[in-house]
Amino acid sequence: MEKLTFYALSAPEKLDRIGAYLSERLSRDVARHRYGYVCIAMEALDQLLMACHCQSINLFVESFLKMVRKLLEADKPNLQILGTNSFVKFANIEEDTPSYHRSYDFFVSRFSEMCHSSYEDPDIRTKIRMAGIKGLQGVVRKTVNDELQANIWDPQHMDKIVPSLLFNLQSGEGTESRSPSPLQASKKEKESPAELTERCFRELLGRAAYGNIKNAVTPVLMHLDNHSLWEGKTFAVRCFKIIMYSIQSQHSHLVIQQLLGHLDANSRSSATVRAGIVEVLLEAAAIAASGSVGPTVLEVFNTLLRHLRLSVDYELTGSYDCTNIGTKIIKEHEERQLQEAVIRTIGSFANTLPTYQRSEVMLFIMGKIPIPGMHPMLHSTGSGPEGNRMIQVMLLKSLRQVTCGFQTTNMLTALPNSFLDPLLSFALLEDAEIRLLVLEILVSLIDRHNNLPKFSTISIISDISVLKLKVDKCSRQDNLFMKKHAQHLYRHIYLCSKEQSSVQPHFEKLYSLLALISMELANEEVVVDLIRVALALQDLALSSEETLPVYNRCAVHALSSAYLNLISQLTTVPAFCQHVHEVIEMRQKESPYLLPEDVFIENPKIPKTLEKLEGELLFQQAKITEVLGGSGYNTERLATPYVPQFTDEDRLSKRKSIGETISLQVEVESRNSPEKEEVNENIKIYNTHRHIWLDSVGVEEQEKERRRQVVEKFQKAPFEEIVAARLISNVSRLSERYVLINLIFSLFLACRPPPSPSGTITSSYGQTQSRSVPVYEMKFPDLCVY
Repeated sequence: MEKLTFYALSAPEKLDRIGAYLSERLSRDVARHRYGYVCIAMEALDQLLMACHCQSINLFVESFLKMVRKLLEADKPNLQILGTNSFVKFANIEEDTPSYHRSYDFFVSRFSEMCHSSYEDPDIRTKIRMAGIKGLQGVVRKTVNDELQANIWDPQHMDKIVPSLLFNLQSGEGTESRSPSPLQASKKEKESPAELTERCFRELLGRAAYGNIKNAVTPVLMHLDNHSLWEGKTFAVRCFKIIMYSIQSQHSHLVIQQLLGHLDANSRSSATVRAGIVEVLLEAAAIAASGSVGPTVLEVFNTLLRHLRLSVDYELTGSYDCTNIGTKIIKEHEERQLQEAVIRTIGSFANTLPTYQRSEVMLFIMGKIPIPGMHPMLHSTGSGPEGNRMIQVMLLKSLRQVTCGFQTTNMLTALPNSFLDPLLSFALLEDAEIRLLVLEILVSLIDRHNNLPKFSTISIISDISVLKLKVDKCSRQDNLFMKKHAQHLYRHIYLCSKEQSSVQPHFEKLYSLLALISMELANEEVVVDLIRVALALQDLALSSEETLPVYNRCAVHALSSAYLNLISQLTTVPAFCQHVHEVIEMRQKESPYLLPEDVFIENPKIPKTLEKLEGELLFQQAKITEVLGGSGYNTERLATPYVPQFTDEDRLSKRKSIGETISLQVEVESRNSPEKEEVNENIKIYNTHRHIWLDSVGVEEQEKERRRQVVEKFQKAPFEEIVAARLISNVSRLSERYVLINLIFSLFLACRPPPSPSGTITSSYGQTQSRSVPVYEMKFPDLCVY
């Protein structure tokens, strides 16, 4: 062997003859089953190949590949493994000169076939499969960087390579993918086809360029479809974890777009299949780097929201095809699982986005929610009002996921009117679930220092220092935000509190909302208004005009007392704290059902009827105004009871009774109050609309009366009288026209005639007369002629 190697190195032009001779000997030995000589010949070929890297090696390689092919075609597993090992050694050699005519199509097909080996002996079967995996790895290494070779990324090759790898990966599904770059595996793990497959699959994906990602991922999707692997979720998730960790990070959005396209293609598949794809999307989004969703951010959310709406339609109609009911049996619980998966995925995508893009997504989702009077409702076949409600709930849940953890320094730009106004309008709907979702979204948006968990339950806290609250000074942008939106927030808190369908979670979120506004967005004016709202809630619970159940009255009292206890300690005014503490102590002794500890529990301890409360059991507005006025707060504003303002939202909410939300009460405030001008403006607008409406009603009544008289006249009056009346009316009309025509002619004749273009002429009596000039003789300016 040493002499042969020396001779080949000394005379490289003889390499092709050496290779041809060894190839001929090996073919003869294979045919005669002389396997010992076969091994000697292959070893000689391997050593010559490793030693000689001259320009004339190409012809020798042809002989070498011919012999490898001969071994792979043999029936003996040992010969197949021998040929594969030789090919792997060849694949690791970097050739100096490229080859224009070499083809690896046979090797791709043969190695893929070996990956699916079903040999009887399990040990030999494992060895054959591992040889096939190594062979595919060698083909990829040899061809992926050689531009002159047939493109290994073509679908005809990828459709063989990728399913072969996935087949072996699936056989070892018990071994979980460990990390983006696996550490050195033990010897036992190296012998596992699944572990070897994973390394090969990662290497393949790691070499994929931008234009090749689609060809590499498409066979994965087809394999999961053909073998119904979406429903199990675990294997599909594992595959795409490997893909997302292995490809270059800037290509992550291509995989996500392919998954979205595949979800569209399976829009009529079973809910479990769609849920599996969505779960994979969820994992892919979690792995993708921040902002890697790509340029089509809204397209991602549009696809997910479309499938959410489709799922709601399927659940309500019971069919994937609304025109043919009952074509497939739809299970409601599976559709619900899909809907929850879509909502989680929307939140996962949103968490990868920067703040400005998340604001756009929030606006985009809000634009999809059917809002009475603002956005069009659904018109899907079979959905109806229930479909609209379900879509509202699902999209609000999606919005809640997007707003979870949302933090911005400038809330005024992050939450414009086009988002907050429709969101707040939902707080006026009768549906308790929708109102709760709105409150949760508001709380998520306002909580920027993670104070929310400290207010998850309503309770009387004697010392709030134990909560270790994070309170920052209200910024200028926050002041502008509250100046613009504060009154809307207050009125929605008030109106939500008076809803009869509100239960414990609603009051807990209202308490959290009041507390977080105090933490995040409060200046002196806001604090005063919040105290007024809390006192207004107490008055609401006391009002005999409101038909609130006893539980709701007690809950509103408890909410008001818990918040006043909190705000009194935040203001750090001793007299205010003392007054609140005295009222709470009195309630603990005489009426504990007015405090949260007895109301917001599993079995509320409330009386059957609520007696009239007065005196020391109530927070006194005059007392609070006095003690806070001494600390520099606006006493006139404090002394004015809070009354919610009337807005267009009341009309848009479509309540059963207009009187439930439209309050025409006016806040009688001082001249210096900043609310007074706004209230007066609202009064003027209301009065104007009222007069216009009344006038229009009067005109309508007059028109109806005139029509009635005409009809009655034609029904009862004699024919001669009707004809005479018509003649008189016609004569009067003609006379009016005659007078008008005479007036026009007299005005026309009274006008002086225009001067003649050709001047004037003198008569024989010395008088000047106008001469009539024919039109064709007149001289007009050029601009007048065309």
